[in-house]
Amino acid sequence: MKFFDLESPLMQILNKVADLMILNILTVFCCIPIITAGASMTAMHYVALKMARNEECYIARDFFKSFKLNFRQGTAIWLIELFIILILTGDFLIMSRTEMSFGNVIKVILTVIAFLALFTFMFVFPVLAKFENTVMRTIKNAFFIGVLQFPKTIAMMVLAVLPLVLFLFFPQITPIVFLFGMTVPAWLSAKMYSGYFRKLEDQITAASAPAETPEEGEDERIFRDELDESLVEDTHIS
Repeated sequence: MKFFDLESPLMQILNKVADLMILNILTVFCCIPIITAGASMTAMHYVALKMARNEECYIARDFFKSFKLNFRQGTAIWLIELFIILILTGDFLIMSRTEMSFGNVIKVILTVIAFLALFTFMFVFPVLAKFENTVMRTIKNAFFIGVLQFPKTIAMMVLAVLPLVLFLFFPQITPIVFLFGMTVPAWLSAKMYSGYFRKLEDQITAASAPAETPEEGEDERIFRDELDESLVEDTHIS
């Protein structure tokens, strides 16, 4: 029956669901040691973007390829994120237990800082997965992209937080959150920023000398560039 052909819409949907489930399980288990969470999330976004673009993708192989390639920088960025999260959490806890007259002002400032941090976090691992750079420039570029793609960044923030909200208010769906809670938001986000990333990739490719083309066996989709000039030129991608 054509209904069950490998190329039928139903089978393609089922394959996508299975791929997202496998990717989510890999990501969760590779995040368990805590220290490896950065590399794991980078690898997840690398595969999610391939899936969003319908590129040839081998879930486990591509995941561990990116995990290994970006382990050092992914870990460094994750430790910076973790430090910021712990500091902000501690400050909020302290302020919630104090009666200082200017406590509300500090809470507003902390909320703004937390928002900007989350704003940057939305793109930092996707940028690391796609563009090779220093740690600090990766973070800087992630912030700039978040600003330039503001509406999409807000949508990505909602998608990232939604699984946690569902888990807290509907604990009965915990198995679904475990199987899809990280990768479905990452995949939907990748569909939103794929066009913008493609434009940056084209700009970098056009500016690169022929001698800088990838060597055989090298991942031709991991680009090497400062990116800042491309970001300054920017623009809106629908």
